[in-house]
Amino acid sequence: MLTLDLTNAPRWHDLAPGVRVQLRPLTTALMVTTRSDAAVEAVSEEASDEERAVAFAKALARRAVLAWEGIGDADGKPIDPSPEAIDALLDIWPIFEAFQLTYVSKGLLLEREKNASALSPNGPSAGASGTAKPVRKRAKTARRG
Repeated sequence: MLTLDLTNAPRWHDLAPGVRVQLRPLTTALMVTTRSDAAVEAVSEEASDEERAVAFAKALARRAVLAWEGIGDADGKPIDPSPEAIDALLDIWPIFEAFQLTYVSKGLLLEREKNASALSPNGPSAGASGTAKPVRKRAKTARRG
């Protein structure tokens, strides 16, 4: 069952021990505006899927991050989120992976599951696999008496 959260409130996500970010809900509007972000559109046609994923994640994070805890400058002094700081944060591999898993993948998982409905076993959306074994020999019929 798909559960709707009608509060649409920002949530805190732990990205690493002692590091957490407050993020806007992952809405359709947020995804659509991120897809048309200048940095995302500037990625070359020859770019790898990984390069595209990084550009998209950074653009999404720049829109989604509202606050954070446990993040500081080179001197260890806490800093506020800024576009440059968010990009630098996502350049740290474990943080990038955690952001993808805890935030981005939840929206993509729902899209992949198609709202948790299985494909029709027949017709134009055939996709379910059969469970019965194929028949190898013709069945013998009973003789009429």
